[in-house]
Amino acid sequence: MGVGPGDPDLLTVAAVRAIAAADLVAYPVAQAGGEGMAAAIAAPWLQPGQAILPLVFPMVAEPEPRRLAWRAAAQVLAVAVAAGQRVVLLCEGDVSLYASASYVLLALRAAHPACPVRLIPGIPAVAAAAAAGLWPLALQGQGLLVRPTPDAPELLDALLDAIALEPPQARTGLALLKLGHRWSWVRPLLARRGLLGEALFAQRVGWPDQLVVPADAVAGEQRPYFSLLLIRSGWPSVLP
Repeated sequence: MGVGPGDPDLLTVAAVRAIAAADLVAYPVAQAGGEGMAAAIAAPWLQPGQAILPLVFPMVAEPEPRRLAWRAAAQVLAVAVAAGQRVVLLCEGDVSLYASASYVLLALRAAHPACPVRLIPGIPAVAAAAAAGLWPLALQGQGLLVRPTPDAPELLDALLDAIALEPPQARTGLALLKLGHRWSWVRPLLARRGLLGEALFAQRVGWPDQLVVPADAVAGEQRPYFSLLLIRSGWPSVLP
């Protein structure tokens, strides 16, 4: 289930009810003994006496440790469900958008097709950032592209070049996730293209130290992993 980007009050009613009814609450951690961000978000809604289960999903580039972790998580969750337990797996943000839970779902389908699964969506950081910044993500006729920030300037340039070919009133809005250290070169690139003033910067959305400001107010230094950028390069022809 998705628990949103950081603010416990942004959990859906469905998520809160599912947590309250659970016998076992599982959540991802990056390493054994680590604290889970999804668990921290959902903490106010956990119930006394519930069993908790941290699942290690290593943050590594190599594929095999990640595959083993997803399969192991699917196995332990399926066994708990088969034993009659009501189980929830917490997931930061939305359960279907760049989520470890998506890989666990695929592993469950492959190895435990009879295991009943229900997905409860959560508010993604993109939507929460837009709301905090009073920033319409997309208006009539416009598209919205959500993706991780490209790893190189030429890749982002190519992406923005393609958007620039669209009619100005229907140009696709761009949401770049996992901005982090890339901000040091993304900022001057946007300034060169005249887009810095049409972008919104968001960092640790939903957490007490949340920062949501116009991008041109943010210095071009490395930023935390959980930062994102919303870029607008055109407006619809009909506005208030």
